[in-house]
Amino acid sequence: MPVAEADLQTSRREKLSRLRAQGIEPYPYAYSRTHTVGEVRASFGNLPPNQRTGARVALAGRLTALRRMGKATFANLLDRSGRIQLYASTNALGPEVYERFASGLDLGDIVGVVGEPFTTKTGELTMDVREFTLLSKSLRPLPEKWHGLKDVETRYRQRALDLIANEDARRIVQKRAEIFRTCRSYLDARGFIEVETPIFQAIPGGATARPFITHHNVLDRDLYLRVAPELYLKRLLVGGLEKVYELGRNFRNEGISSEHNPEFTALEAYEAYADYAAAMELAEGLVEACALAVAGKTRLEYQGREVDFARPWRRVSLLDLVAQESGCDVEKPLPELLREIDSKAIPVPGHLRTGPKGKVIEHLLETKVQENLWNPTFVLDFPLDISPLAKRKRGRDDLVERFELYITGREIANAFSELNDPDDQRERFAMQEALRASGDEEAQPIDEDFVRDLELGMPPAAGIGFGMDRLVMVLMDAPSIREVLAFPLLR
Repeated sequence: MPVAEADLQTSRREKLSRLRAQGIEPYPYAYSRTHTVGEVRASFGNLPPNQRTGARVALAGRLTALRRMGKATFANLLDRSGRIQLYASTNALGPEVYERFASGLDLGDIVGVVGEPFTTKTGELTMDVREFTLLSKSLRPLPEKWHGLKDVETRYRQRALDLIANEDARRIVQKRAEIFRTCRSYLDARGFIEVETPIFQAIPGGATARPFITHHNVLDRDLYLRVAPELYLKRLLVGGLEKVYELGRNFRNEGISSEHNPEFTALEAYEAYADYAAAMELAEGLVEACALAVAGKTRLEYQGREVDFARPWRRVSLLDLVAQESGCDVEKPLPELLREIDSKAIPVPGHLRTGPKGKVIEHLLETKVQENLWNPTFVLDFPLDISPLAKRKRGRDDLVERFELYITGREIANAFSELNDPDDQRERFAMQEALRASGDEEAQPIDEDFVRDLELGMPPAAGIGFGMDRLVMVLMDAPSIREVLAFPLLR
C-alpha cells in the first residue's frame, strides 16, 4: 500500500476512535430520510438565484467533495438519484457540531443531513445543513480529487470503488435494470408469462456449447450448469403454456473476451402456433421498446457511429450474404468449397475442415461478414447440420428456418421455427452425438427425456434467445461486456 494511502487510513481510524470515545456510533442501524436528491431537485430545481424554500428535508448519501472555508464548509452529497451541494456553517450548527462536520468527516463518509433547500447567488440548488448524522465512516480513501478510477483493470477488480467513483458505471447498472423491466413489460403485455427452469441439469442441452460440471454430494452424481433453458421451456409448451419466457443466467465454459463472459444473462421466449417470421416481429418490437426506454429515440450512437433501429429491419439469406462477401460458392460440396476458400487465402482452422459444412459457412459468416452488419440485420436460413433444434426450411431440406440478429457487428439473438417432430429430433441428436464422438465437445448430447416429451405433442412454435449483455452493450454504447456486468469474471 502506498505510504500516503496508509497515512490516510491511519488518520481515518483515529477519527473513528475519537467518535467512539465521544459516545458517537459511527455505524448506526438506520436513518429516516424524507427525500432523495432527485426528488429535491424535482421540487426545487427551477428556483431563481438567492431563493429560500422554507422546506425541511432529510437526505442521505455519500460525501464526494468537502471544502472548508473558515466558518463555512461546502460539500457534495451523492445518492442513487443524483448529487447536491451542502452548505454547513457555524451559525446553523454551532461551533462544536460544525467542527465535527468540517474536520471530522472525510470524503466517502455516508451521512444523513437535515436542512433547508435554497439557491445560491449563482442559482445552484444547495442544502443549508441544520443537523447531520454520520451513517458510515469510510476507512479507505476514494480516488484522488474524485476523478474516478482510470485504470480499466482496477475498475473491474474493485467494482464497488468503481461504482462509487464513476457515474457512467452506476448509470449502466440502472439502465440495464430498465432494459430488463422493459423486456418483461413488453412480453407480459403480449400474453407471455415469465417462468423459471432448472440451472442444474442432468443433460446440458439447448445450445452448442461446452458446459460447466458440478457434483451433487447427496445424490452422488454429476450435474451441469445450464448452457440454455430451451429444452425445458419447450416442455412447458408441451404442457399447454403457450407463451413463456425466462430472463436468467446461462453458463458456458468458454473464453473471456470483450464480448464473452462465461456467466451471462439471456432472455428466451417461446410462442406456440408461430414461426420464425413472428419471432422477427417480436425481436423488432422488443428491441425498439428498449431503445425508446433508455434513449427516447430509435437512432442511437454506438462508439461514434449511428445505429438506426427504425423498422422494418434488413432480412438477408445467410448463403447469399456469405457468398457475396467471401466470393465463394457455398452451395458446393465441402471439399470443393474448401479448395475455393484456400484459393482465396481465407484461413479456416483445421478442426473445421472435416465438417460439417455448416461450420465452415458459419466461420465465413463470423470472419468475412459479421463486422459489416451494423444496423439491425436478420441473417436467415442456416445449414441443418449446425441447427439441431430447428425445423427444416420449407422447400429446402438442407437448411432450417433459423435466423441470427446482428447489430453493430455482433450477434444479439438467435431464433428458430422450433422442431417439434420427435423422430426428426432424435435423428438430429444422433447426428450431434456422432460429432461428440469425433471430438466436438460443444455438440449436443441426446436427451431422450426431451424426445419422450415431444412424443406427447408440441404445437408448432417460434423461439428466440437474446444475449442481454450484448444488447445492453449496444444500447448503452459500451465497448466491452465487462462494462455492463456489475461483476465480470476476470483472469
